[in-house]
Amino acid sequence: MTSVIRKGGRRARRHSTAVTEFDKAWRQWKNPYPPICQFSDDEIEAIHEASLKVLSDTGIKVLSETARELYAADGMTVKDDIVHFDPERLLELVAMAPSKITLGARGEARDVTIGQGHVGVCTTGGTPNFSDLQQGRRPGTLETLDRFCKLAQSFDVIHLIGPFVEPQDVPTNIRHLHMTKSVVTHTDKVPFVFFRGTQAVADAYELIRIANGVSKEEFAARPYCYSVANSNSPLMLDDLMCKGIIDSARAGQLMVLTPFTLSGAMAPVTIAGALVMQNAEALAGIALSQIARPGAPVCYGSFTSNVDMRTGSPAFGTPEYTRAAFASGQLARRYGLPLRSSGVTASNAPDAQAAYEMQMSLWGALMGGTNLLLHGAGWLEGGLTASAEKFVIDVEMLQMFAELFKPLSASPDDLAVDTIAEVGHGGHFFGTQHTLDRFETAFYSPLVSDWSNFENWRDRGSLDATQRANAIYRNTVDTFEKPSLPEGRLEAIDEFIQQREADGGVDIST
Repeated sequence: MTSVIRKGGRRARRHSTAVTEFDKAWRQWKNPYPPICQFSDDEIEAIHEASLKVLSDTGIKVLSETARELYAADGMTVKDDIVHFDPERLLELVAMAPSKITLGARGEARDVTIGQGHVGVCTTGGTPNFSDLQQGRRPGTLETLDRFCKLAQSFDVIHLIGPFVEPQDVPTNIRHLHMTKSVVTHTDKVPFVFFRGTQAVADAYELIRIANGVSKEEFAARPYCYSVANSNSPLMLDDLMCKGIIDSARAGQLMVLTPFTLSGAMAPVTIAGALVMQNAEALAGIALSQIARPGAPVCYGSFTSNVDMRTGSPAFGTPEYTRAAFASGQLARRYGLPLRSSGVTASNAPDAQAAYEMQMSLWGALMGGTNLLLHGAGWLEGGLTASAEKFVIDVEMLQMFAELFKPLSASPDDLAVDTIAEVGHGGHFFGTQHTLDRFETAFYSPLVSDWSNFENWRDRGSLDATQRANAIYRNTVDTFEKPSLPEGRLEAIDEFIQQREADGGVDIST
């Protein structure tokens, strides 16, 4: 039995006379399984203590004068541009951050909770290129960003919208305005904001506030969007990221502090050593957010992987990546923080390599206890390309995980003792009332997979998974209907953008 996608990500089965409403378990995940632990408690404490020693003795190079002043005012030692942390005060600051966060979404029943077992899934983001089977790999445009937003809106296992693909046909000084408009008009899910300078961040926040129809006070009282601050490994926080950390904290919006620690290149070649550095950088950035605004929503970001030691190229979906994801979950829980992980691959095509590396990444992230899964769909070529077919294939994997996370009942009816007796020896269960009452919803119904026999598959054109994903992508975009936007908000968004363009946009370096 195959499935079709309905608007808003609803799932209905052919042969069904009823339209199924959205599955709440797909819109808000709760991981029912105990997370896999890579290290013993003693080993995690050793990584923790080593991180504190790095922060105290070696310190973090902070390129923002404002951030250095905030650290110094809070009691940290600043020598030139190096901040040396007092371990006790650092841990006090980190403990101020909430362990569970709910982000408000524009759409009904689309708020996203992360932390304490709750999981939110995001699209890929930040890619300069777009690819599909029709035209291949090419630079991203605003039109391709619109297409990806339509895709993301259409599947309920996607909870948050990433920046997807960079529209390189839009000048950088106004790009943030048009990217934000694309997301808030084509989707009603939680959006992403780039840290590209204080004014660009403020502009994006204002557009999101307008789209959500909330006051400035309401916007500051809870997070409606999220951003990522990447430390510059090894052991640096640059000016732009520090500004973003401070701006998001003061605005009450979620900040995900993610070190980009590639073991063997920008981090020690041992996974334990890379985690020490990841942990030190993450704690330093999270502490800055709490100095700027105690209790600001933050997420502990993990992105530790390894490189190909023959070429220096990043590798993803590796055993090392998976182990680091497991261990990162232990560290985040050690500090009572939500965890960010990613679904990533180094493959250059939506092929078998992309699938098995993505599956390894997902198992490391989700079974390691992640609460925020970034790059959950569409990531290709080490993050340089957003692939339409890869997005749909990833959605298939995410839907399987969503089903895996749903509670499984063992009620008397589910145990089916009477039905087993009814069928007896050597019969079958196809025609029993027990089966007829449940057959339409008993099992996961695939999006991409083809379960037909060889002859039927051949007669339908012998399409492989990538080709089937392409057809789903094109059909989803072609039949897309925008979520409704209350009267007056689109006009207000357009007026704001026109005014900011008349003002000359922004300098994204400030």
